[in-house]
Amino acid sequence: MGEQSDWYRSFPALQEQETEGVDYRIRMEDKSSLVAVIAPHGGYIEPTTSEITLEIASGSFSAYCFEGLREGRPHHELHITSECFREPKALALVSAALIVVAIHGRANGDDLETSWVGGLDVVLRDLIVEALSEGGFAVVARVKGEPLAGIGVRNICNQGKRNAGVQIEIPRALRDELAADSEQLRHYATSVREAISRYATMLEAG
Repeated sequence: MGEQSDWYRSFPALQEQETEGVDYRIRMEDKSSLVAVIAPHGGYIEPTTSEITLEIASGSFSAYCFEGLREGRPHHELHITSECFREPKALALVSAALIVVAIHGRANGDDLETSWVGGLDVVLRDLIVEALSEGGFAVVARVKGEPLAGIGVRNICNQGKRNAGVQIEIPRALRDELAADSEQLRHYATSVREAISRYATMLEAG
């Protein structure tokens, strides 16, 4: 998202120059759940991804948000790419989870409505695509060779116990719509949460 390169290639580099509580904050709810839902670019970095993450977690799944706190700051200034995002609290939460779902924001481009669902966990990816489609949302699966497919082995979404997770890229226009309509936000989050819950039941059943 955005044409400029990220300022920081690692969390320690960011930490040296930015002040926690002023420039950024970390919000985490560890529910000792099989599931971790994360927003590594929350707050003002990729707006509304934190709210979507917390609504999906809904007090039952573990949740993590790394949030930019300064409104209007350019996206690239606090954005650490998912392959390099190794904030210790996030990594600890994710590495303890069987199911990991990362919520991201993408630029609209020529498509203001479609969520892109990728990641190495193709079964969960497809369940989420199905659930969002049934919920009335435009959605497609992203696969190898396509932008923002989330298939890098070092991507934070693929750092859970099973080394496979899901990444959901939501266009800015849709995020703005969800931010303005709490009922629609709940509907979107519920669709994703129900797909995750169904998958968790599948995994527990073996």
